[in-house]
This record gives sequence, structure tokens and C-alpha cells, in this order.
Amino acid sequence: MKINGKHYHTIWLKEGNDKIVQAIDQSCLPFELKVVELKSCDDVYLAIKNMLLRGAPLIGVAAAYGMYISAIEFYGKNNFEENIKGAAAKLKSSRPTAVNLAFAVDKMLDEILKSKGNEIEVALKKVKEIEEFEIESCKKIGEYGVKLIEEISKNKNGETVNILTHCNAGWLACIDYGTATAPVYAAFDKGIKVHVWVDETRPKNQGARLTAFELEQHGVPYTVISDNTGGHLMQNGMVDMVIVGSDRTAVNGDVANKIGTYLKALAAKDNNIPFYVALPSSSIDFSISDGLKQIPIEERSEDEVKYVEGFLNGNIEKMLLTTDKAKCLNYAFDITPAKYITGLITEKGICKPNKKSILKLFK
Repeated sequence: MKINGKHYHTIWLKEGNDKIVQAIDQSCLPFELKVVELKSCDDVYLAIKNMLLRGAPLIGVAAAYGMYISAIEFYGKNNFEENIKGAAAKLKSSRPTAVNLAFAVDKMLDEILKSKGNEIEVALKKVKEIEEFEIESCKKIGEYGVKLIEEISKNKNGETVNILTHCNAGWLACIDYGTATAPVYAAFDKGIKVHVWVDETRPKNQGARLTAFELEQHGVPYTVISDNTGGHLMQNGMVDMVIVGSDRTAVNGDVANKIGTYLKALAAKDNNIPFYVALPSSSIDFSISDGLKQIPIEERSEDEVKYVEGFLNGNIEKMLLTTDKAKCLNYAFDITPAKYITGLITEKGICKPNKKSILKLFK
């Protein structure tokens, strides 16, 4: 995808120095395009934990790069195996809900430990495989998901298809294309009239700051709405479908996604509006059979609720929204039960959100 006409991935190796990882700092968007340099495992850990990098597929790939950098850092030193396992544990602790992170780190650790004497080369090869998998998966999600939008467009005689999304599941949250946005971009590029309702997504405002930014860069019509507006729009026939992403999906079809997703699913169900979740298979946790009981929900700092960020006098500034003594609660994710989900859009096709359909698709 592009920013100001130039193609970007969200993360890459620095040109001329493959010991440094560069990435788009999402905490500065849409006000400033800033590239951060990650030179150590600690750099990657903090970038993920502090949400400079966010989005399940992206943080998985970023953590894989963290393992690659760790292999460089510890290569030739005593206790290599102990140190690389420590790096893996630290990276996995940075964000507990998104399964892509653990998925990528475990794959990297396994490959590195199996290699003897060429750990760095093996690590680089594996991180590139994981990266390409995520890119290709998002592209395929777009190819399968666009058919749903085409059908709605056909039923509306070519009138605009209004799609509601929550948080950012776009290319910024991945490496390219995005998950929930991939079908939207594919439809727009095919000439289908689309419009996206973009939830602001408090408390970090990923919808208002990230989704709106990337849709605007691609030329896709959009409107930012407050998080509580979706139900009203659905009641009044202003939403044709909902597409969201996933940080972790249980094998029974329950989905963990950004806090507020569950409420959108309830409103969609009440108004007979299709509710789809777009995700690569790296976001499916085949070891979990009950998302509501088993998926860990990250609780973040209450300051993210107490303060809001904005652009003032050429700088990104924080402003207090509450009294300074206010007690706040900040769950980062919620669980949408499978019964409220119309279907899962994956790189292998579209399936029902249940164990039988998921396992049939991913044999």
C-alpha cells in the first residue's frame, strides 16, 4: 500500500545494514510519518509493548525480526541457547492476547535451535518466510472477501456498499493489504462503489488515526464516527456489512478483537446485518476451544483512558480527560462469541465460525 504515492511495508530491513530493522512508528500517525530503528530485542519488545507497532500480523512479524536480531546479538557468545530462549520469552510477554506473536516467535526459536553454526542465516530466512506468509495471506483474504462486497453491490444495483469496521485491521496492522480492509481495497480497485464507517476506537483511537489515514491515502471514501454510533447507523439501514479483524480466534469460532467489537456484533445481529471477521490462519489458536473462557485479555494502563492524544501547535500533545485522581479500567480486547459471527474470511476461503468448518478448511 502507499503513503503519498510511495509504496511501503510496515516493517523492513534497513537498506545497506541488515542488522537494523526499520518500521513505521504508528504512534505518530497521521500527523507525522516517522520511521523507527530497532537494533536489539529490547527495542522490539518496547516497540510492541508501547504500541509503536500494533496489529496482530505485524507484531508477529516484528517479534520474528526481534528473534533474528537476538540471534545476531548472542551469536558466538556463551549460553547462546539460554539467551535466545530468554529473548523469546520476553518478546512473547509484550502483548498477551494476539496469538500471531507467539506463533511467530515459536517458529523462529525452533528453527534457530535446530541450526548449528548458521543461526543468523537461518533466522533471516525464516523471518522472511513468516513475513511473506502474512503478506500473501492478506492478499488472499482480499480476493475471497471482495466477492461478498460484489454480491451486496449487485443486490443494491451498483449503489454504494457501506461497510463498518472497528479499530485498525488495515495494512498498517499487517505488512501489506490488511485483513478487514483487504476486501475493501480490492473492491475499490475493481471500481465497486464502497464507503467505510470508521469507528474512532477509544482509547487509543486506532480507527480515527490509522484506518482513516490509510483509507484516505488509497482514495477510499470514509467517515469517522464515535464508537457508539454504529448501532444507530445499523438501525437506520446505513450499514450493509461489518468487517473486523482478529487478534486471536479460538477453534470454536470465538474471536478476540479490539474492545468494542462485541457490541458491534450484537447490534449487527439485532439488525440482520452480516458480521464478518477477516484473519490469517496465524491468528487462529487451535489449542483453544472456548474463546470466552480461555483467551487472555490484556489490561493496559489506565492513563490511556484518562488522557487523549491530539495534534496541537505542531506537536502531538496529551490532554487529561478526567480528574487526576479518577480510577479507570482499560481492557484492550473483548470476545465476540461465534454465534454472532456470519463467517471468517481467511487465506484459504470463507468458513463458518465453528470447529467443524475451521478444521475442514485448515486440514
